[in-house]
Amino acid sequence: MDTHCNQLAFDFHRLGRRDVVAKFDGGPISTDGGGLLLRQAEQRSGIIRQFAGCFTDHRDPDLIEHSLEALIAQRVYGLCLGYEDLNDHDALRHDPLLAVMVGHDDPSGAQRRRRGDRGKALAGKSTLNRLELTRVGADARSRYKKIVADCEAIDRLFVDLFLQAHRDTPPGSPPGSPSRIVLDFDATDDPIHGDQLGKFFHGYYRSYCYLPLYVFCGDHLLCAKLRPSGIDASAGSKQVLERIVGRVRQAWPKVQIVVRADSGFCRGPFMDWCDAHGVDYVLGLAKNKRLLRALGKELHEAQQLYEQTGQASRVYKDFMYQTRKSWRVERRVIGKAEHLSKGPNPRFVVTSLPAGAFDAQALYEGLYCARGDMENRIKEQQLCLFADRTSTHTMRANQLRLHLSAIAYCLMNALRRLGLKGTSMAQAQCSTIRVKLLKIGARIKVTARKVWVSLSQSCPYQDLFATVYRQLTRAGPATA
Repeated sequence: MDTHCNQLAFDFHRLGRRDVVAKFDGGPISTDGGGLLLRQAEQRSGIIRQFAGCFTDHRDPDLIEHSLEALIAQRVYGLCLGYEDLNDHDALRHDPLLAVMVGHDDPSGAQRRRRGDRGKALAGKSTLNRLELTRVGADARSRYKKIVADCEAIDRLFVDLFLQAHRDTPPGSPPGSPSRIVLDFDATDDPIHGDQLGKFFHGYYRSYCYLPLYVFCGDHLLCAKLRPSGIDASAGSKQVLERIVGRVRQAWPKVQIVVRADSGFCRGPFMDWCDAHGVDYVLGLAKNKRLLRALGKELHEAQQLYEQTGQASRVYKDFMYQTRKSWRVERRVIGKAEHLSKGPNPRFVVTSLPAGAFDAQALYEGLYCARGDMENRIKEQQLCLFADRTSTHTMRANQLRLHLSAIAYCLMNALRRLGLKGTSMAQAQCSTIRVKLLKIGARIKVTARKVWVSLSQSCPYQDLFATVYRQLTRAGPATA
């Protein structure tokens, strides 16, 4: 049974001769004062506004209290600020600072109280969950859930945001298209603990999970596709690559595109498509007896070097190879013969890049191994922005939750790219940015003409806050 606490003061352990007394009487105070920088990043990039354009709102405008864009902004800002669940918004709907971020014209709710309205400045969980639970064919005749997401439009939006990021460069950065981009493909596990649709036990991860597909280019997210785990890791990747390459080449016809992935994506049809459309690739290649025989001499050399020096040794071999059935043509393969304290550790990579562009060692160590940074981006998604909160029953609703998390990542990355450039936190992860820059205590006072936000004087990152503000306001709002 729920109980309500009526205690007005809290007496804590004394401090010398002084009593320590706490009360909830500070007025409208928020713990998210730095969220104003997120709002400024949105004004600069237009990410949430464009995301809202991927939904169709069939509600009667005369009968609603919260607009579509306000609902989406509230949900995305909540994820950025660390509020992972819809339940959190039943308390957050009272937060005047979040109402300011969303753009509500009555953040304190004073006008509503004068009118005798019971509504709050922001939406509660029951209103927000209609974003996720609306069925595909919903229309104005549907009873409650009438906001329909266009998932294909959302997929296109991520590529468009990537292209826009290269046009909207910070001062001092060279604008325009790059000469080469590297697209990182990877699949990861998203554990599930209920009876969700698409539930499947994955032998490698030893759990029931989804198997989402991610595509990144550096820090930029281009695809976040939820999939059941009872499939091959590369399932659907060719179609995703075709869509991304087509859109990128519309904007940058001469750009060189390189696809980078582990051996789970080394499939004949995938490489055949790349060969036919002028897309280069660097893919991990699973070892087999034929490959190990081809690398036998180098493995022996690496073992001798290790015995002489006592340190890990590597010897590379560059050769042509073709499978007996699955590959139509011979392809360039790089073999790494490595010997460690635990014994031999051979690795293989297949590539379409010529030897004149990259020698064996440079290609493996400089290009292929760099794909490991993508795992940091996926961790940001799952650990910092709650991409693994896929606990609704349907795949569609869980896909939309993944998209909301992905948009939150895009907004945080815009803050990092546009506001934190050149600072000590230019490469900081989303969780670090949240703790040091967004979680600032603030008192809010709403008057007839202004919203006064008094930030904590003891904040240790005031200079950084000022720098980010200057860099975000140096250019006008987004026009895309």
